[in-house]
Amino acid sequence: MLASHTPALKSCRQRRKGFRPTGHHTRMIVRAAATEEQEEVDIEEDAMTRMEKSMESTTGAFSTVRTGRANAAMLDRIVVDYYGAPTPLKQIANLSAPESSLLVIQPYDKSSIQSIEKAIMSSDINLTPNNDGNLIRINVPQLTAERRKDMAKMVSKLGEEGKIAIRNIRRDCMKAVDKLKDASEDEQKALEDAIQELTDDYVKQVDKLVKTKQDELTTV
Repeated sequence: MLASHTPALKSCRQRRKGFRPTGHHTRMIVRAAATEEQEEVDIEEDAMTRMEKSMESTTGAFSTVRTGRANAAMLDRIVVDYYGAPTPLKQIANLSAPESSLLVIQPYDKSSIQSIEKAIMSSDINLTPNNDGNLIRINVPQLTAERRKDMAKMVSKLGEEGKIAIRNIRRDCMKAVDKLKDASEDEQKALEDAIQELTDDYVKQVDKLVKTKQDELTTV
């Protein structure tokens, strides 16, 4: 996903090419200008990297929201006490959804099956595991209309949290732009525009995720 934003960053940098001093300028001035341009590039790339990580976190949060269909991602937040160490379930078992209403957990180490069952029972997914000694099966019942509405509200909340995180990154990066000492007003404006463009793009992606997830919730 990072690569998709590279053209926007390149176009911004191209608009700032005039910033590089040439000709009669001294070597010291050229070095200072190069350093300033690198600082600008670092701000752009920092914004892009942090927004991408925020987007990945939001996407991961959405994947754990139950939509009425079995999805192995529903188990991603479950942590098991494995030989005294808190361990993500997906690291010690194969997780699958062979049917729309069934989750299957196959531990790599059969001795961990009771610990896995305990972790599921104490989690917030509100589903009951069935242990046959080799596998754990979880039936995923259809959501009621009221529960779907609650889940849709949760999705909206997660989306707002994701957008706030992205806008906070924008705020931090804009402050960094203001602290650039030697950049011209045009240079600063071009950098601010690039950061705003990234912000708008990621906010739109979050909105798209929210709509997709809510559509899933309304599909019986």
